[in-house]
Amino acid sequence: MQQYFVEGLFIPKKSLKKARKTVEPFARVVWANSPAEAVQQANDELAGGQWVEGPSVSATTEEQRMRQIGAPELPGLGSERPKLSSNRKRRISPLSGRSLLVLFSILAVLGAARPAQARIRMSPSVAAPVLKWQLGGCYASWCETGWYSSPAAADLDGNGTFEVIGGQYTFTILNGADGSLVRRVDPDGSRIWPGIVVADLEPDGDLEIVTANGGGNVSVFNSAGDLDWSQQPTPGNELRSLAVYDLDGNGDLEIIVASTRSSDQWFVYDHEGTLFPSHWPQHSPDSNTNGYTAGCFNENVGAGDVDGDGRGEIIGPNDTHYLAAFQDDGSQMLASLVYGTNPDSTKKVWSRVGVHVDHAVDLRGYADCDPPSWEYRPNFANSAPVIADVNDDAVMDIVVIGNVYNCSTDPYTDLYEMPFLLNADRTRLVDANFDWTAIPVPDGAAAPLSEDYNLVENNVPNPVPADIDNDGNMEILYPSYDGRMHAYWLDKTEHGNWPYSVYHPADGYITFATEPVVADLDGDLYAEIIFASWVQKDTSQTGKLYILDYLGNPLQIVSLPAAYGGGDYNGSLAAPTLANIDSDSDLEVVLNTVNSGLIAYDLPGTAGARIIWGTGRGNYQRSGSYLLEYWVTDYIFLPLVKK
Repeated sequence: MQQYFVEGLFIPKKSLKKARKTVEPFARVVWANSPAEAVQQANDELAGGQWVEGPSVSATTEEQRMRQIGAPELPGLGSERPKLSSNRKRRISPLSGRSLLVLFSILAVLGAARPAQARIRMSPSVAAPVLKWQLGGCYASWCETGWYSSPAAADLDGNGTFEVIGGQYTFTILNGADGSLVRRVDPDGSRIWPGIVVADLEPDGDLEIVTANGGGNVSVFNSAGDLDWSQQPTPGNELRSLAVYDLDGNGDLEIIVASTRSSDQWFVYDHEGTLFPSHWPQHSPDSNTNGYTAGCFNENVGAGDVDGDGRGEIIGPNDTHYLAAFQDDGSQMLASLVYGTNPDSTKKVWSRVGVHVDHAVDLRGYADCDPPSWEYRPNFANSAPVIADVNDDAVMDIVVIGNVYNCSTDPYTDLYEMPFLLNADRTRLVDANFDWTAIPVPDGAAAPLSEDYNLVENNVPNPVPADIDNDGNMEILYPSYDGRMHAYWLDKTEHGNWPYSVYHPADGYITFATEPVVADLDGDLYAEIIFASWVQKDTSQTGKLYILDYLGNPLQIVSLPAAYGGGDYNGSLAAPTLANIDSDSDLEVVLNTVNSGLIAYDLPGTAGARIIWGTGRGNYQRSGSYLLEYWVTDYIFLPLVKK
């Protein structure tokens, strides 16, 4: 067996049927017994793609190959990793593919050191996080309880330094460099469940801070923390869902909230606090034509241009097995005619089409819960939706994690949490390569460890769509009530060491994981997954901060500080936030902990990191979508906050 270098240009299988085909370079060093076997390995890797040039095969040493392609004679070239870091994920066009083939050739040679699979990960060790500061926003002897609210980081006052903004019951503005208090603000209402929003709502060049609170209050503050306006759409009912998005495409951002109450849950306000016109609030009444919804018990709002009309839509999971979906004016989105029509012969809306494990039951319209059918269905009470083009076909998809339950028992028996991938017309994602009409089959460890918040605060399965293996398709990451972080590829399997368990029975207590964030920390084109955990109450234990590679292998695990001021446990319920909050060039990770306030860790060696999903719900608008401009083959990722 020897090394062969295989190169050429090819069209990926999923691009063959498109009007504008994508041509990509292929350059690999493979180990094979003959040139023919090397070509066969390359054909296998194309998986149905079509060659447009090549493949050509050469048998050379690495040194000869590097000289042939014009690589400079640098000392230690074989051990130096290429310094590639970009905020663009870009397909190669037919005109530029050949000119970039040299670059891919260098990468392939540098990665070929052993006779293994053709694609070899090249990554140095990720350095251990270093505690930078803690107890941010705490009082002299205690800290407010931190819930599921992901913190934000932004230059609020325009002085060139970042502030950290985090919410518990009050919200605090801290100096990013040292965590010292700039200002504490007590908004109307009680605890802050959703992530803190920081965005330029008008836009006029100044940032605003938006919070949603228990008690049904939504409030907007200027960048100094002074109140602009406050509304209380649902007195006595908590607002756990908050997002801002330019729904009507006029440049201003609208504020979207959803309540735990069972009707008229969703409200949309303009940037001045006026209820948006037309059909808001939604949803009521429940009926066999208007659909069915109930309360929203997590960050149950996703906003994005789902149907490609240039305006924003809202996806609203709720405490039923139905999903609501609204246009910007509050009218409900229509479902495909494959689900039939209403009794009055009108088209069904999303909230009129129930979701079940088996898509055939969706089509029938009702489930037979009892044996021998056992037709299970999901509940979406705690389900945060995301909107993304997961399969790179220039069409947005909806991802939501359902809590699948046995509806034949009384009370219902929760079984497992699993992704559902949907289209704009409520049908399930199907393309030439992937079929999500059937969801993945769970393993034997998928049952809930606990759903009793008196024992341990509940897991919330917030999904993150991200291309963690650099293959052009997104994977679906989410924490589950089984004590594991999951990562599903679009082939409906979990690769490598996924799922990764933060729960270990030998510990003697339950541990759950937060929503993850995703970044290429070391510039090797593969993503790292960063998240925290929290533990069972009354244990005097604390959660951890984890950094995993794209295959679910742990790179670093660091224990979080102990509870401060008499708390009986600690950890973080909220998604971390990645940002450079000080004057150096490296990133920090900021956490909103349960009983030790806001804390920050330095991430050494991350000056060239590429943030992919950098905070709770993906951005500081908390939209559950990528804030991007889209062309046929390009994603342009915008910064978390524009100033």
